[in-house]
Order: sequence, then C-alpha cells, then structure tokens
Amino acid sequence: MNRSVLTRTAVIGVAMAALALAGCSSSSDPEPDPSGSAANPYASLTGTLDASGASFPNNYYQAAIEAFAEVAPDLEITYRSTGSGTGKREFGEGLTAFAGTDSTVKEGDGPQEGSYLYVPTVAASITISYNLSEVPDLQLSPSTLAKIFSRTITRWDAPEIAADNPDATLPAKDIVVVRRSDGSGTTNNFTKYLVAAGGSDWTLGSGDTVEWPADTQAGDRNTGVAQIIQQTDGAIGYVDFADATASGLTFAAIQNADGNYVVPTLEATTAALAGATLNDDLTYNPLNAPGADSYPITAPTYILVRPTYDDPEVGAAVKGFLTWLLSDPVSIEIAHDEGYATLPDSIRQKALAQIESVTVG
Repeated sequence: MNRSVLTRTAVIGVAMAALALAGCSSSSDPEPDPSGSAANPYASLTGTLDASGASFPNNYYQAAIEAFAEVAPDLEITYRSTGSGTGKREFGEGLTAFAGTDSTVKEGDGPQEGSYLYVPTVAASITISYNLSEVPDLQLSPSTLAKIFSRTITRWDAPEIAADNPDATLPAKDIVVVRRSDGSGTTNNFTKYLVAAGGSDWTLGSGDTVEWPADTQAGDRNTGVAQIIQQTDGAIGYVDFADATASGLTFAAIQNADGNYVVPTLEATTAALAGATLNDDLTYNPLNAPGADSYPITAPTYILVRPTYDDPEVGAAVKGFLTWLLSDPVSIEIAHDEGYATLPDSIRQKALAQIESVTVG
C-alpha cells in the first residue's frame, strides 16, 4: 500500500473515530452510521468505468485511481493513456465514460457540440528537455525556442542560443528536435505557446498535430518523446513535467512574459495559474502568463463528461470519482507529489459545481 493510500485510510479512521466519540458525548446524539457511509460517501459506488485520453496527466490519474480504490472498493476505474486526440474520439463514439484532454474540442475531434462538459482538474509544466552534457543550465527565449522547433536554428552553437546563454560554451553540434507522433494536447499547448510568445519566428501554427519539418524525430506519447531525448545526444523536445522528471531529463529555463528565465517547478506552475481567466465553459489559458515567477509553458488539463448519464451506476461513479479527485486532501497531496499544480479555489469550486450539474438516469 503506498503512502497516499495509507494517508487516506488514516483519514477515514480518524473521521470514523470522531463520529463514534460524538455519538457517546450525549444520549440525545444520533448513533454513528454502522455502514461508515457518513465518513465515506464513496463506499456505495459500484461497477466499472473505462476512460482514455491525455498522457500529460496520466501519472496523477493512475495514482489517484489507485488511492480511490481504497474508498470505493466495488468500483473499477481504468484510464488508458492514449493521447488527447484518441481520448476525444473514443469519448465521442461512446466507448468511454469520460475522457482526458489537454486541448479543447474542435470540429472533427469526435464529440458533438452539447454532448460534453469540461471539468478542469490540474495543471502542469511542459518542460523543454534536452540532452547536452556540455550545457547543464540552458536558457532559451521564446524566439530562439520557436526557431529551434521550426528548424530555422539547427546547431547548438547558433548565435541566437549564444545570446541567450552568454556564459555557456556551446558545442558545435547538430540539434535533434523530438516531437509527438500522435494527436496530443501537449503538442496543442506547446504550439499555442509558440504562437503567443514566438511571434513571427513561429510559422507552423498550433493544434493536436502540426506539419513538423521532415528532419524531426517523432515519439509516441510523452514517454516516447522522453525516451528519444534520453537516448540521443544533442536532442531537445517537449515533455510533461511528470514524465520528464521520471526519466531524469534536464530542463531548460524559459524566458517568461516578464523577461525572467524560469525553470519548471510546482511553484512556478502554480504562479502561472494565479492570473488565469476562466471562460464560461471552464476552459482557461495559463500559457505565457504574466508574473515574475511564472513558468511560461504551463498547461491545463480537463476531463470531458456527459451532461447526462442514462446509466445511473455509471453516472454516480463518474460524479463520485471526480468530486473526490477535486476535493479530497489525499488527491491534492497526490497531485503535488506527482508535480501537478492544483486549481485555485475560485476555479475548483466552479469545477465542482459543473460536476454537480451532471444529471443521472
């Protein structure tokens, strides 16, 4: 049993003990519920939930699902890390109970307008990870980053990189750009950042997929990109913070909107959320957010749910799991342990209200 599960078990034990003590304090107080449902509202959830989607939040979702099994032992949840594009498509085809996505739904993605709601869950940094032992502390401006990934800059000793790193000795070595092969919300958010911050130096647009130059290398999901970077001298690519950390990759510091070079950390990600504006549908954009300490490539992630679930068992399970995910202290602890920033309370409360609005049966 992992630490988060042990913590959750302890929380339930304390709550049940408190209820028992309260029941003994006065003869007029009600007896504690012998089923424990007052302390654990999720114990009655049953059935199976199949979900798929974004690899960006996968580490968090897998750990959270494992912990949730302790409080909902008769409910089985499976989340398959397929990438946002596949997750949206499968959800639109009715194959899954919910879907993970880091990008918003566009025409042709699968789900039809009116068939889904966004529930924001966490946010995290998209790292610019690289394999260059000669430069352990790389700094990159948005313009330089845009030129590297569009292949305008192809050498590590390019003058633009030298200008960003005046104290570094740059090697005369080719740059190997690594990107996603699958439809990806990570790609969507990274390229949206380049559109916003790279200006005219970025010409490839944005989306779950873009027309990358032919000489780039492609990896499946965040883990595939991380593996190629790890194995390739001179490589650079974009990888979510959790997978980059797990792979032991080195991160570049990226120049933010205030002109400061910032490395991705939980604190820098949280700082980027502080000024995010929430849209009516609960989507928001923390990319290139202002703030001296903000990490500029901070991306949100969402779960798509149906406005109505005809199957009462499935609907109750989806609502119960997502409510726990956004409100339970153990879930919040897991998110932080995995390197994900939790939502500001103003957004979290609206996300909980969105879950509550889902009708069942």
